[in-house]
Parts: sequence; C-alpha cells; structure tokens
Amino acid sequence: MTETMKRIALARRPVGAPSNEDFRLEEAPIPTPGDGEVLVRVHYMSLDPYMRGRMDDAKSYATPVPLGGTMEGGAVGEVIASNDPGFQPGDFAFGMFGWATHGVQPAKMIRKLEPSHGPITAALGVLGMPGFTGWYGLTQFGQPKAGETVVVAAATGPVGSMVGQIAKARGCHVVGVAGGADKCAMARETFGFDICLNHHDYADAAAMRAALAEACPKGVDIYFENVAGKVLEGVMPLMNVGGRIPVCGMISWYNAGALGANAGGEKDNLPKLWRTILVNRLHVHGFIISDHWADYPRFLAEVGPMVAAGQVKFVEDIAEGLENAPQAFMGLLVGRNKGKQIVKVI
Repeated sequence: MTETMKRIALARRPVGAPSNEDFRLEEAPIPTPGDGEVLVRVHYMSLDPYMRGRMDDAKSYATPVPLGGTMEGGAVGEVIASNDPGFQPGDFAFGMFGWATHGVQPAKMIRKLEPSHGPITAALGVLGMPGFTGWYGLTQFGQPKAGETVVVAAATGPVGSMVGQIAKARGCHVVGVAGGADKCAMARETFGFDICLNHHDYADAAAMRAALAEACPKGVDIYFENVAGKVLEGVMPLMNVGGRIPVCGMISWYNAGALGANAGGEKDNLPKLWRTILVNRLHVHGFIISDHWADYPRFLAEVGPMVAAGQVKFVEDIAEGLENAPQAFMGLLVGRNKGKQIVKVI
C-alpha cells in the first residue's frame, strides 16, 4: 500500500458555473482507521448535481465543503483495513469517501455491497442515492395510478430514468424531456418512455408547453421536478386538478444564480405559478432524500431484484481518472453526460 493518497480539494468558491481553478488535485497521507472505522481504497466515485450546492457558502440543508476540504461525494471501493468486525479486508463497500483515492468512515456510516445486485457501480446510481431518490419521490409523493400521465425531465439520468421505469411498471403514460436526440432515443428504447421531447428543440417555455400539451392530451397528473426552468414553466399550465409535483432538484438554476430574487432581471413568474397550485389544488412536495434513509431497505428489496433481472435498466457514463473529475462534473451540470456520471478512480 502506498503511503500517500490523492484527493480533489475545493480551491475556491465558484461564481456561476464552476471552472478548473475552483479545484485542486493534492497528495495527502493515507488516513489510519480508528476504533470502529474502516479504510477503503476507492475504485469508483459518484458525481451528482447536489455537489454544486455544497461548493457555495450559503444556508442549505447541509454544511458546505470548506475551502481546502475534500470535495464531498459517495464512492465504492475495497476495504483494505478494518477496526470493525462487520467488515474484513477484501469486502466492497459504499460510503461518503469524497473525491479521493482512499477514505475512512465509521463502519456504521458505510454499507457492504450485495454482489447479486450487479456491479459495484450500481450502488452509485440505480441502486444508490439517485435511484432511491427517483423511486421514493415518485412512489411516496407522486403516488402514480394506472392510466395517469407522468412527466419527468432529465429523463436519461439516474433519477429520471428510475422515475420513468417505475411509472411505466405501474401502468402510466410516461413523457420524458432530455437534451438531445440521442438521449431521447435512449429514453424510449432503453428505459421504455412512451415519448421523449428534446428540450433543445424549444426556444422558450411557450414552445415547450405546446409540445408537452401534444404529448400529454389528457393533461399531466404527476410532474417529477428535478430541472425547473422552461420545463417547469411549460408543464405547470397542463397540470390536472389534484396533480402531484415531487421536487428533488432544479439543476437548470444551479449555476446562473437564478435562485436569487428575480435573478438576471427576468420576469417574476411566481404569482402565476402560485395561483396554478391553488386553483388546481396541486400537491407540491419538496424532499431531501437523506431524510428518508430508513426506507432504503424497502427500496433495495423491491428494486434490487428488478435490476438483477433486467427489468429496471441503467446506463453509466464513466470518466477515467480522479484528475478528470472536475471536467466531468462541469459537463454533468450542462448535460454532457449520458446516464449516471461516475469516475473510475483506479
């Protein structure tokens, strides 16, 4: 075992879209596990949109990454030292080891991987936090019923593709929105969406709305919100009375500072959106998946066998090398990835 490890540190806080200068590749001593802790050599790490929020020093549901600190993230790898009887060298585990080649976590904070559920990378996507987010938000807050219409943006990502496949399994008409003809083909041919709209084909919310109206002739019963922007503005007037909107993200607003009041001088559409919620008696439920980990075993019991049997499919976009994580992350934020974005560390 080498004496040093590599990590990606947060060099500065980005303004708008992150750049290479916001990250720094460093060497550091490999940590020594203490009592009840486990040391893992990371094989693969996850890249997820929420990480952009962790780069800002702003009030949120979680503490930001400190300047000079290791970028946060889930990862999977091989146990190389353990001070807990539940883990032995050679086991494979998932934990929040960050953007690094090695990591130490308390045994109670990591999870041993189940080989029968597929490759270890599945714990970062389809059977990890993103897949759980899609399943939980749809089933608990969307509550889909056969014959209903479900719309989900970022349809080929690990969250959206889970939403679409579970909704189809429950008898829904499923409409996806994705960025590019190739992604739309993937949504239909790999993930089984009935229709997928390429958002690049629509210049504004009005055009998006017209396309969605044609794709959803019975209106929209469930809109799974993970993108916002023109998709949100396009879908809101189409929501049926009693419709449900689980909200887990708004990636189109993360970089541009659009979460600020009337950012960029744009027209304030909040009054119109708020009135739609009232008039159509919509159920809008924001959720953070870390509040619901008690339900993860139930998700794994239902979806794990479906993944193993090929009933729930997944696509992974794997970048090579820890040093390339910043570029892959910046690409993720603008939709360059196809499927779940992962970095192969070793």
